[in-house]
Amino acid sequence: MHRPTSQHLNPKSDIEIAQAAKLRPIVDVAREKLGIAPEHLEPYGHYKAKVSMDFIKSIQDRPNGKLILVSAINPTPAGEGKTTTTVGLTDALNRIGKKAMLCIREPSLGPCFGVKGGAAGGGYAQVVPMEDINLHFTGDLHAIGTANNLLAALIDNHIYWGNPLGIDPRRITWRRALDMNERALRHIVSSLGGVANGFPREDGFDIVVASEVMAIFCLANSLDDLKRRLANIIVGYTRDRKPVRAADLKAQGAMAALLKDALAPNLVQTLEGTPAFIHGGPFANIAHGCNSVLATTTALKLADYVVTECGFGADLGGEKFLDIKCRKTGLAPDCVVLVATIRALKMHGGLKKEELKTENLKALEAGMANLQRHIENMQKFGLQPIVSINRFSADTDAEIALVKEKCKALGVDAMLADHWAMGGEGAVDVARAVVKVAESGKSKLKLLYPDDMPLVEKIRTIAKEIYRAKDIDVDRSVRDQLALFEQMGYGRFPICVAKTQYSFSTNPDARGAPTEHIVKVREVRLSAGAEFVVAICGDIMTMPGLPKVPAAEAIDIGPDGRIVGLS
Repeated sequence: MHRPTSQHLNPKSDIEIAQAAKLRPIVDVAREKLGIAPEHLEPYGHYKAKVSMDFIKSIQDRPNGKLILVSAINPTPAGEGKTTTTVGLTDALNRIGKKAMLCIREPSLGPCFGVKGGAAGGGYAQVVPMEDINLHFTGDLHAIGTANNLLAALIDNHIYWGNPLGIDPRRITWRRALDMNERALRHIVSSLGGVANGFPREDGFDIVVASEVMAIFCLANSLDDLKRRLANIIVGYTRDRKPVRAADLKAQGAMAALLKDALAPNLVQTLEGTPAFIHGGPFANIAHGCNSVLATTTALKLADYVVTECGFGADLGGEKFLDIKCRKTGLAPDCVVLVATIRALKMHGGLKKEELKTENLKALEAGMANLQRHIENMQKFGLQPIVSINRFSADTDAEIALVKEKCKALGVDAMLADHWAMGGEGAVDVARAVVKVAESGKSKLKLLYPDDMPLVEKIRTIAKEIYRAKDIDVDRSVRDQLALFEQMGYGRFPICVAKTQYSFSTNPDARGAPTEHIVKVREVRLSAGAEFVVAICGDIMTMPGLPKVPAAEAIDIGPDGRIVGLS
């Protein structure tokens, strides 16, 4: 958790701050801040609501506001505060007279009960109601998991009743999904117990936020587009290796029916009453890491400035936001904010967590290589970044000056932010810098690779240009799979890399800015509905496990019904 600065000490935890807040009815926030009448909302209690699809269709002719993308350095145990910065920056934009709102992802229960904690911001830069958002919220993730597992049930049911499509049980690629970290379910054998239970086969689970249904949900621009994409899902192959799609099982209609209500964006508010869409939640290390297209494009019709974030560092979430989401939608950021903390930069420079409270300019300068690479990468995309230094109480004047000096040499402004302790007031300098860049028109998005580049070369381009790898290592079987995808007509799809978030390399312990490493491509998966190819690199898992001491151990509910321990 981000610690308050020495000037603004406050002993309250994130959840205590959120529970003490006086929230405005969401119908008032919608009407007064966004001009959305109550009849266009479907409230879930008093403080959260879905915005109707009919209303969204009615505003499509409005001009777009400016899009601000918040990303970060590679995460460390020291903490960076990307979501907190996204919230604080949006509040700050409103404070300086801009009509702003934010769009972020829905938290997964996996990290909430695992190691990372929730994803609603922190301190006085939070979206609320915090407990609802971090737990079941409006049920979107449950609907996505259920739609995923309906398709899995239809596959096995089809085989049980004679298998007229000729699905080869050995070549079923569709996996079940669960929104929880559960390593025991990564690889399983299903349908045991005799003839009445079907045909035993190898199976497995992914976490819901890594599923193709989640990616489809977040990339669909309408209910019709959702249904089209669901129909195109490839669930497996016949014995003669012909693809079998969800449409062949007549699954897309029922899946879309389960997702109909979930597809409408969720509206909540920050502690300062700023409207926020929280919708969709694909992981960025194993999925594409962006909130829903519907939420982002709708927000751009409702506000002059829309602040959105992408998962983990700019090498993962940032690259995918640009090469997948922007490629598919025509969106382009007017400014990129890269979040860093001096603590995390010193960790990238080789210090251990317990050494971070002491000034160490040598380690900080070494760790700046990580931030510098992210800056250079965003500039490769034709974008103008700024740096937000998320302040901690142990940061010294010399350390802050060093970061600003190094950023200035790269042609980038670095601003100190204290929104954890001060809310939007603490990010006003960052907000002014964002407006200056956004209104200058300097950012002109250039995608990293063209659609017609061969799939293996797209992977190599990302590895070399973004990760600074020497090359990629692709086994013959993986090359053959990529060649098959191209023969099937999917060669124009972008690449979604699944790899560790902690490093530019596939080694999570290689902090800083490693070079000359080799990116091992272990497996590739075709997401025909989401319209990208997943390249699984290194040891990354699509179903995480819980840590030795999971966060769940600290979460409880008191006799008054209040939840404690959620962070």
